[in-house]
Amino acid sequence: MPTQPIEFHPPAEEAAAILLPVTTTLFADRADRFDGLAVGHSLADWLAFLGQLSRAQHQALKNVPALPLPDAATLEQARAHGMPPLNLALRPAAWREVLRQIAGELRKDAPEAAGKALDALLAADNAWLEKLADTLLSGEMEAGDAAELPFVAAALQVVFTRLASQFDATQLQKLDAHGICPCCGSPAVASVVRLGAAINNLRYLHCSLCNTEWNVPRATCTACDTDKAVGLHEIDGAKGAVRAETCDTCKSYLKIVYQEKDPRVDPVADDLATLALDLLVDEAGYARSGPNLLLIGAYSG
Repeated sequence: MPTQPIEFHPPAEEAAAILLPVTTTLFADRADRFDGLAVGHSLADWLAFLGQLSRAQHQALKNVPALPLPDAATLEQARAHGMPPLNLALRPAAWREVLRQIAGELRKDAPEAAGKALDALLAADNAWLEKLADTLLSGEMEAGDAAELPFVAAALQVVFTRLASQFDATQLQKLDAHGICPCCGSPAVASVVRLGAAINNLRYLHCSLCNTEWNVPRATCTACDTDKAVGLHEIDGAKGAVRAETCDTCKSYLKIVYQEKDPRVDPVADDLATLALDLLVDEAGYARSGPNLLLIGAYSG
């Protein structure tokens, strides 16, 4: 199990506004984190399975070659209009092969319910898989698709993480909507206060899809940008590594994880291991502002 913070491309002398994912370690470290969080947890079996899923993502990513990025004209147009350069509707067809590889790897030891969904995906034609991807990325979920969508999300994460890693951070710019990824336009899953020489104690939002991170001020709502009515909440007895940041102006919340409390924290894994915190803030009247794509139905924004 790693003892160091999850690696991202290091900044230069000054703090980087955008951190691109490091494909060699990201999903492997996430798998290790899920494994550690599963120990003694009431959701141990599920978290352990998500560890297997993350490990399958890591293996699949190693087989994905470099993918075509938008051309210079598209990049310039995106920059001029304050838009992300990646278009989710123009996703590489390679994601379907990634999905089949992940599903085949997981099928061997999958629990019964997951096994049925994986069998359906392995037998699916391309048209249905693309329909599932459209459903996931649009947020317009159909009840009958819920079992398959986390695996679709996992495959899309692999492909868009590969794409994001191929950019130079200088090709990207933060967007006016601070909660939206400057690389692919997806909402953030959580934020992380990082350790590191030039980024120590800086807060970065973490993309739910491509795993890009971008710097945002602390004590500021990542949904509406106010700093007037922001509060932090955690479960009694917790060690402070994961908190919910709530906003009384827009009544939204998103979790924030702290590497100073635990250098191994992962915005995706620790989010899913603290669902009890979601229940508490949901009951208090706050709506989550960004999804965890491995937990379909958690996003109400």
